[in-house]
Amino acid sequence: MNVLVGDIGGTKTLLQIASLDGGEFRASHEVRFESRAWSQFVPLLAEFLRTAPLPIPELACFAVAGPVEGTKARLTNLPWTDLDGESLAHHFGLRRVLVINDFTAVGFGIAGLGATDLATLQTGQERLHAPRAVLGAGTGLGQGILVWVNGRYEPLESEGGHVDFAPLDDEQEQLLRFLGDRYAHVSYERLLSGSGLVEIYHFLCCSMGAGKNPALEDAAAISAAALGASDPLAVHTLRMFARIYGQQAGNLALTCLARGGVYVAGGIASHILPFLKDGEFIRSFRAKGRMERLLREMPVRVVLNHRVGLIGAAIAASRL
Repeated sequence: MNVLVGDIGGTKTLLQIASLDGGEFRASHEVRFESRAWSQFVPLLAEFLRTAPLPIPELACFAVAGPVEGTKARLTNLPWTDLDGESLAHHFGLRRVLVINDFTAVGFGIAGLGATDLATLQTGQERLHAPRAVLGAGTGLGQGILVWVNGRYEPLESEGGHVDFAPLDDEQEQLLRFLGDRYAHVSYERLLSGSGLVEIYHFLCCSMGAGKNPALEDAAAISAAALGASDPLAVHTLRMFARIYGQQAGNLALTCLARGGVYVAGGIASHILPFLKDGEFIRSFRAKGRMERLLREMPVRVVLNHRVGLIGAAIAASRL
């Protein structure tokens, strides 16, 4: 079965023609677009379909970084207003178009991953058919919960990345005050995102009285400097980021009792894997007082396959 799928975020949009046969996912045509270069989604999709091989699949699923209501989605970090499944189906002559949250798609996609697509941070003791949690920092912070229904995992949507940031120590208290002076609401997404990584770096520069390195103005540069150990403040930034990431992963794991595992996806995790593996993430994940023993039992894995959202969208489209 061929399907049209997309992973639509504030930074990039990936569109594919993909096949799903016997659970095996194959992409036959893929194009990456810079999302902010387009005023709306319809002309972007039209450009993709102009170069796509014929025939165009009749079924489509688009995973969107933002809340979905009915057939319509609203991107959290883009002003697009035309992501409506019914309208897109009519406009492009498709039989069915499903629009889902991007972490709903990641949730579907977990079932399509193999052992080489995952890196283990904590082995734990996985319980068959128990709830699973997924979260991931990228342009924003996506979250979702998976529950076992009728013989398979079904994802539940969440905007839990926007819950209040809760400091764990004095340094994080200072970070909260630093951000609170500029923002009416300081959420975990404000920190666990590409822009959040930059915010943490700027905070550390100010709190330590250090000048900002002009070469470190974006998340990619800060991460590269930290991974290469070329800038001490960049290293400190990623360690702090990893601690906060672990805190929120633990919050989500407790919320749904994720005895089936916690999956860390998103565009940042695989790039900073050494900092997630060095212990800071798991120490913060477990630091829940009387609940520490429970959290030690939960498997925690990093998703290395950047196509997990597209795999999930293909699985969802195949069920239409």
